[in-house]
Amino acid sequence: MQKILNYINGELVGPASGKFLDNYNPAEGKVYSQVPDSDAADVNSAVDAAQQAFEAWAAMPVEKRSAILQKIADLVDRDLDKLALAESVDQGKPVKLAKAVDIPRASSNMRFFATGAIHFASEAHVTGTEAVNYTLRTPIGVAGCISPWNLPLYLFTWKIAPALAAGCTVVAKPSELTPMTAFLFSQLCMEAGLPKGVLNIVHGLGPRAGQAIIEHPEIPAISFTGGTVTGRKIAATAAPMFKKLSLELGGKNPNIVFADCDFEQAVRTSVQSSFSNQGEICLCGSRIFVERSLYERFVHEFVNMTKQLVVGDPQEEKTRIGALVSEAHMNKVLSYIALAQQEGGKVLTGGKRVILQGRCANGYFVEPTVITGLNATCSTNQEEIFGPVVTIMPFDTEDEVIGYANGTPYGLSATLWTENLKCAHRVAAQLKSGIIWVNCWLFRDLRTPFGGMKQSGVGREGGWEALRFFTEAKNVCVKL
Repeated sequence: MQKILNYINGELVGPASGKFLDNYNPAEGKVYSQVPDSDAADVNSAVDAAQQAFEAWAAMPVEKRSAILQKIADLVDRDLDKLALAESVDQGKPVKLAKAVDIPRASSNMRFFATGAIHFASEAHVTGTEAVNYTLRTPIGVAGCISPWNLPLYLFTWKIAPALAAGCTVVAKPSELTPMTAFLFSQLCMEAGLPKGVLNIVHGLGPRAGQAIIEHPEIPAISFTGGTVTGRKIAATAAPMFKKLSLELGGKNPNIVFADCDFEQAVRTSVQSSFSNQGEICLCGSRIFVERSLYERFVHEFVNMTKQLVVGDPQEEKTRIGALVSEAHMNKVLSYIALAQQEGGKVLTGGKRVILQGRCANGYFVEPTVITGLNATCSTNQEEIFGPVVTIMPFDTEDEVIGYANGTPYGLSATLWTENLKCAHRVAAQLKSGIIWVNCWLFRDLRTPFGGMKQSGVGREGGWEALRFFTEAKNVCVKL
């Protein structure tokens, strides 16, 4: 059985304790590899290596840093099929989705920040004829980057790429549930000639390896994507230490459909935004609000399209819904479906575990589920489920649906469907969400900042915001 290894100081090494954790293939429900059960000793080694590498990496001409990062991107492109299969086996998503989205976007992350760092500009202000003030930005030091299990390589590179491009060295921890692509990525870094200690990858559990990163006194900046509960714990540890924090947390995202929408596009994309990656994307539209005059027609067509989604072996071309990431997560999703029915919800399709034949007979599969008849304040419509479960409600007025949309503790994303430009701008301005899509979903320009409001997080990632996060700003005033 393959043993995944930590990547510390340019080498692949086992955990200091010698202990490993079982790593499950969720489509088969069985162990297929082992991941280090790292602790503070491994994190300390990684931080030491990152500190030793920092001065040379920060002083390296940005063009040379950029070339190394772009070489890594080239290798990701080369190994697209291998990485996509590894991500599918690790996380349960269809291979087709990993090949079309996750791995290409991981490569794009590396390229964008590698080239963006070359063109990064700072501010300068001329104070009359008396002085020039300019802002000098320098890399902050060793960055701590902790990424989630749902988009393993995509979000892993989303964090480390701007840190490395800015001149920081990194200690990173991927999710212990989906470690394989980060392990393969470490091998690509070695092949690309990334200097030793610049990137260090420590595998393991959040309370052990993750907490050791968060509380390490020599890590001044933490970038984390994951659940709101974990984000709150990270903030409680890091804030008293005055660390810089970027927290991209959970979502309970509204999808608002007005009667004047492009109906076919709205239904088709809403099915995609509800169930892509088994609903295990923080940006999925899990609450759909439909203007009452369109409600019955929309629900009918949405349910019909949902029934056509194939739940199956992630390695098969026809599969659209793969396995949930773990048995525990599958049971959580099923418990929310049961809760929705207790709250008065009607399951129009789905709602059950799927038992497949063959190699996936013990996998963690759940039918895509559509629920109606719930009110906006019930637990099902307030709490993040993070699975293939969507609720649909009617609304009558803009004010009513804005109240529904904003009526949760979350504020990550929202989607609007309308052909009325004034309505789109008016509603978007009142929604408390960090990103709002109009007549589309998951369309991203990496130059724009990304992040949530309320309990969906603090700070912004993407574009210049990400490069700035990993730097310290100092003002230089030159008297003329």
